[in-house]
Parts: sequence; C-alpha cells; structure tokens
Amino acid sequence: MKAASFALILSVLAGAMPADAGPAKKDIVDTAVAAGSFNTLVTALQAAGLADTLKGKGPFTVFAPTDDAFSKLPAGTVESLLKPENKDKLRAILLYHVVSGDVTALVKLSSAKTVNGQDLKISVNNGTVMVNDATVVKADVVASNGVIHVIDTVLLPKD
Repeated sequence: MKAASFALILSVLAGAMPADAGPAKKDIVDTAVAAGSFNTLVTALQAAGLADTLKGKGPFTVFAPTDDAFSKLPAGTVESLLKPENKDKLRAILLYHVVSGDVTALVKLSSAKTVNGQDLKISVNNGTVMVNDATVVKADVVASNGVIHVIDTVLLPKD
C-alpha cells in the first residue's frame, strides 16, 4: 500500500510542471501560470509588483512554492499578505525565493544568496534536496529567463 501511495504521489508531482521539451519559450511567470499549481504564487507576485520583474531578462532562479505549500501557512496569512499595506512584507518573502542567475545542480551547493540578501541553506538528505525546511519536489524546470525549482513549503526570511 505504501509503495502504491508513493508511486501515486510521484506521478502527481511529475505532472506539477510541464515536461521540458526543447528550448524554453515561456518566462518564469508564464511557465508557472501554465503549470496551474502556482496560482497563489502568481497572485502574490502581482500584488507585490514583482511579476513584470520575473518576466524580465534574468536569469533568475525561483524556488516556487505550490498552492498546497501556501495552504500550509496559518489561516488568513496569505489574505493578510496580499493587502496593499503589507506589500513590503510580501515582497521580502517573495524575494527570499529568488536567486539571481541560473542555479541548477542544487546537490552541489550548501547555500545560495537570495535577492533579498539572506542565504538559503541547501542540503541533501537521503537523496532528497532540501532548501531550508522545504523539499524540492521538482528541480531544474527551465524557463526562457531562468529556472524554477518547485518546493513544498513557503520559505520565510528572518525578520
């Protein structure tokens, strides 16, 4: 039963992002929109005024939390962050998910400096890549202006 459940989870995760088929034509934001599992992230990027930035030249590396990752936050957190008066806090959180440049082969890194100036800890535990406390469920999704690593938890910067 556990093996069947694990196989089902893997097949769902594999479908979380479009398969890489040749050169990427969509930017990071359009790739996230097309995947259909990053609606909250895209809404947050728009509310924070960062969507156009991540549609820009780049390259960028985005550790992208899924909608399920956002749903793990305490009730009301996302709604509160999306309010105009919390735009600076939302930007700080979102920029903690972005690294300047194309960062692939995460297993070779122990940390990465985010655009908000703080470091992310990268580790590998039993073949699973972790970024802080988030699990990378799909790595190296190539976009025209960078790369996306899908994560299962929203990363929160230090205050």
